[in-house]
Amino acid sequence: MLEAIKFYQTGSNTIGNRLLNPSMRTIQASVDRPNSLTSGHRACQGCGEALGARYALDAAMRATGGQLMVVNATGCLEVFSTPYPESAWRLPWMHSLFGNAAAVGSGLAAAAQIRAQKSGDKVAPRVIAMGGDGGTTDIGMGCLSGMFDRNDDVLYICFDNEAYMNTGVQRSSATPPSARTATTMPIGEHPGADWGKGKDVPLIAMAHGIPYVATATVADLRDLEAKVTKAMSFHGARYIQVLVPCPLGWGTASNVTVTVARLAMETGFYPVYEAEYGKVTSVRKIRSKQPVTNYLKLQRRYAHLLKKNADPNVVARLQAMCDQNIKDFGLLGDEEPEETPTAIVAYERSQAV
Repeated sequence: MLEAIKFYQTGSNTIGNRLLNPSMRTIQASVDRPNSLTSGHRACQGCGEALGARYALDAAMRATGGQLMVVNATGCLEVFSTPYPESAWRLPWMHSLFGNAAAVGSGLAAAAQIRAQKSGDKVAPRVIAMGGDGGTTDIGMGCLSGMFDRNDDVLYICFDNEAYMNTGVQRSSATPPSARTATTMPIGEHPGADWGKGKDVPLIAMAHGIPYVATATVADLRDLEAKVTKAMSFHGARYIQVLVPCPLGWGTASNVTVTVARLAMETGFYPVYEAEYGKVTSVRKIRSKQPVTNYLKLQRRYAHLLKKNADPNVVARLQAMCDQNIKDFGLLGDEEPEETPTAIVAYERSQAV
């Protein structure tokens, strides 16, 4: 008989889950955790990407019995974890170019299958390809779509911090509307990033009809572990996008990374869900709906929207976008996601007023 897990047992910022019995605790609560990304790297204090990568890859290592290889695109994660001649990785790890991690992962998976067949091994090592939103939604989009189209046996994880953080906080196609970056300054008639631009890659992945797609955040690390574990139970192309706040690029205090990620979920700004073969199968319900201003005010990249002389219509438009997400994905109460084609959902979200 399954034991129900109460929110207070897992919903804090701690990782020990000591209120759960040992069989139900996360892998990070165990002394036997793989520590795939070990200490000594050079990530910024409060880096959401370092936290997300450690949880995701340790979960994948456990799910595969350690039979795992990783391809990492150029970006923050690659740079802070492998300053030559050092490395913080404790698993087979390969650095790809900025835009071809998905293609390299596909080749590695094919090579692993051939080698397993020739050697008589029953199981080939599994492959994860990963990158930031710049290397995923922009530079690597063609390779990623090709991986989806071929249904290659690779799990691609995008650690989404919503800009090109490693090269100076420039806008990417994952940057939210009205956010300040080095290339979308808070000046002019429409300050910050433009509306109606960018890509919703989870919806694009769903449109390919691949076996598994999910979104997650570092505010619910148990959920992230569970989704990576589930993804590794599938064969074929899979995609997980993890919201990983960046204190440097977002202008947040280093001790509120998890709080900001949680507010992204609780406002509806970042819907968290799972999909299989193009259909949403589950959503993470909002426990305590928050106004979008609670999310914005913790980030200096939105400070221009909250000044005394700021246009209130911009915040109202962001609130409408959140409300549309809540409606589209059924994030409140017992509501079910609307049966809306993914392309229409993406358009409605970009045009929310």
